[in-house]
Amino acid sequence: MKEQVIPYKIYLEESEMPKQWYNVRADMTNKPAPLLNPETLQPLTKAELSQIFCDELVEQELDDTTAYIDIPKEIHDFYKMYRPSPLVRAYCLEEKLQTPAKIYYKFEGNNTSGSHKLNSAIAQAYYAKKQGLKGVTTETGAGQWGTALSMACAYLNLDCKVFMVKNSYELKPFRREVMRTYGANVTASPSETTKVGRDMLERFPGTGGSLGCAISEAVEVATQTEGYRYVLGSVLNQVMLHQSIIGLEAKAAADKYGIKFDTVIGCAGGGSNLGGLIAPFMGEKLRGEADYDIVAVEPASCPSFTRGKFAYDFCDTGMICPLAKMYTLGSSFMPSSHHAGGLRFHGMSPTLSQLYDDGFMRAKSYVQSEIFEAAVEFAKVEGILPAPESSHAIKAAIDEALRCRETGEEKNILFGLTGTGYFDLMGYEQYNNGTITDYVPTDEELQKGFDRLPKVNR
Repeated sequence: MKEQVIPYKIYLEESEMPKQWYNVRADMTNKPAPLLNPETLQPLTKAELSQIFCDELVEQELDDTTAYIDIPKEIHDFYKMYRPSPLVRAYCLEEKLQTPAKIYYKFEGNNTSGSHKLNSAIAQAYYAKKQGLKGVTTETGAGQWGTALSMACAYLNLDCKVFMVKNSYELKPFRREVMRTYGANVTASPSETTKVGRDMLERFPGTGGSLGCAISEAVEVATQTEGYRYVLGSVLNQVMLHQSIIGLEAKAAADKYGIKFDTVIGCAGGGSNLGGLIAPFMGEKLRGEADYDIVAVEPASCPSFTRGKFAYDFCDTGMICPLAKMYTLGSSFMPSSHHAGGLRFHGMSPTLSQLYDDGFMRAKSYVQSEIFEAAVEFAKVEGILPAPESSHAIKAAIDEALRCRETGEEKNILFGLTGTGYFDLMGYEQYNNGTITDYVPTDEELQKGFDRLPKVNR
């Protein structure tokens, strides 16, 4: 009997696109710990959260029992501009590696934002518009989230204020200009425009900033400006929900050809891409219907899973946001200036943190030179220049495929290609020039962040 021929790219028909998001928390026995009010240390109420987030997003944030939530027609129609995205068989990479493994990737870079972030940006902007708000504030690391949100806000005629991590603001000016082209106001963080920013500049002169600091500035502006709410591109339960469309599409495309994945790999910063990619596969694992080796891959310079503590911590450096129980390096941790700017958050999604702590997934980390080496190898044979964030997953997939070459295992490997790297050419330039650095924090440096973790007896 002939082996079935799998196309290079597997597309769903428009009619086959998911009509609902999947909420993995509904199938978790150990639910993520609740967000806490930093003053009372009690679980945040809907009323308290509604001072920061849009009302409907608060409902999604707190819902850990509803497995499937309908995607509003307006959002679904917007998705049709760039979705469904392809599930790609990496035939050329397999040939280059001479591996018996079959490698697939879910490509999320086929929109102007260049990444998966648009999946949640349009949802959050839609709910803000529906609530009658004037605009939203946010932070962005490498710029993918800020770009996506600026696109969504332009589409819905909402004002958009973005605080961009200073290191990325300077290293990635073209992504900043895409945001401005779509009408966003972009400020380098930490800035002189907020109290939190001024405090950070005083405490850390010359700092390149962090996502935690940019979050603090965005929240400060949102809570002090009438008609505005804060939106976040990762970490939160609501974001994991919206991004589940990635995994739902990937699984539906694989099911069309009877493909069963053995290993599912995603890059991990705050958790948006990873959570979205693994959602339906993790659901099957939680329900005991199937088993998968699920791998989170993070930068060695910001290793919240592999070297962090599972504890309650502030989501922001300014310590004004709610407390979340997550794998964290401490909200005061200032990561080094590495090129995977979207993976610079000090903590990990509470949902993913609980799943990791319960042993449903594993994690590994790589230094910059390793992931750029993998990115170049991938680009040469697959024809896509990947974002540095995505390249962490590529590196792990290559390593797994090479291991299969040694053992003879014929595994099916899926990884998330979160976006393109055409705004990340300074990193590629440094790699090609041999000047890229591989900074890894010492135990002593990490301990400083752990020492400042809030004392929470829960």
